[in-house]
Amino acid sequence: MESAAQRLLALLNDPASANTPAPGLPPAASSGQARPSDLDLLDAYSRAVVGVVDAIGPAVVSVTGPRDQPPGQPSGSGGPGGSGSGVIIAPDGYVLTNSHVVHDRRRLTVITRDGDVLDANLVGDDPATDLALLRAQAGDLPFAGLGESAALKVGQLAIAIGTPLGFHSTVSAGVVSATGRAMRGREGRLIENVIQHTAPINPGSSGGPLVDSRGRVVGINTAIIAGAQGIGFAVPADTARWVISELMVRGRVRRAFLGLAVQARPLDRRLARAHDLLNDDALEVVGIGADTPAQTAGLQVGDLLVSVNDHLLRSADDLHRFLARWPIGNPLTLTLVRGKESLTINLAPSEAQ
Repeated sequence: MESAAQRLLALLNDPASANTPAPGLPPAASSGQARPSDLDLLDAYSRAVVGVVDAIGPAVVSVTGPRDQPPGQPSGSGGPGGSGSGVIIAPDGYVLTNSHVVHDRRRLTVITRDGDVLDANLVGDDPATDLALLRAQAGDLPFAGLGESAALKVGQLAIAIGTPLGFHSTVSAGVVSATGRAMRGREGRLIENVIQHTAPINPGSSGGPLVDSRGRVVGINTAIIAGAQGIGFAVPADTARWVISELMVRGRVRRAFLGLAVQARPLDRRLARAHDLLNDDALEVVGIGADTPAQTAGLQVGDLLVSVNDHLLRSADDLHRFLARWPIGNPLTLTLVRGKESLTINLAPSEAQ
């Protein structure tokens, strides 16, 4: 018999489901129709938003639970810890939300739009992308499918659904302002290809879905800029699909690890010319962990890393981007400057713990 985990992975890996409009949504307009009036356009816009809310709204939940006691605080001062949002992505109770929504919660509870209060377990958490996967203790739940965020266009309709400040089924609409943005997660790593949009989101909306006009979840709302208006961000669905698969299979997201602490610094022009280097900046090694691939390979504090497999390194983010795509255990080549010498060192990354 097919397990719940296998059903979820099948849903995630089914391209047809990502391109199928959610049930109850109107069909796309024919290109042969006569040019509509402004009122027709407004009606079509309204129908699109209403259709998305009818189809996806039941799958949006509130995620809450008491947080761990902060160090040094008197007993009981932790309080309930607020709440966030989430979206059910499989009928077996799998809920996608933000990592910061579930962080440090001793117990997790999912509350549906109908008011059902369900206990939930944490399947896995990935602070580097601010995503987490839960499983609510229920079955046959309404759910939403993940779309393909790579297909998004600037100006496209974007609909955010969440539970800001505890108000269930709160809906806002806007447009995709930009794609390909980057922002930092809690661990300092860059989250790539972040979606910027204008659908207003408020505290408590974090973890809720960003949905396109066809009822497909294209992102998970993750952050706003305090003091700014009309600027919200969502982790793309393509990133979420990869993270979910990792969490389902391994309970964590595996990432390549070298065991280095680095900082960017300008590269001496005379040194760059002497070794025919294209960099203006390099990564200075300021720390090496014990029993790490970097130590085993003989890297030293003070080395200046200029490239990895011929990819130039100008910032720590360049190294993180490369390692995020590199298979764990496969050897790679670092080009560096030590003193006045140019060296190449081969090493194989291990799995980050």
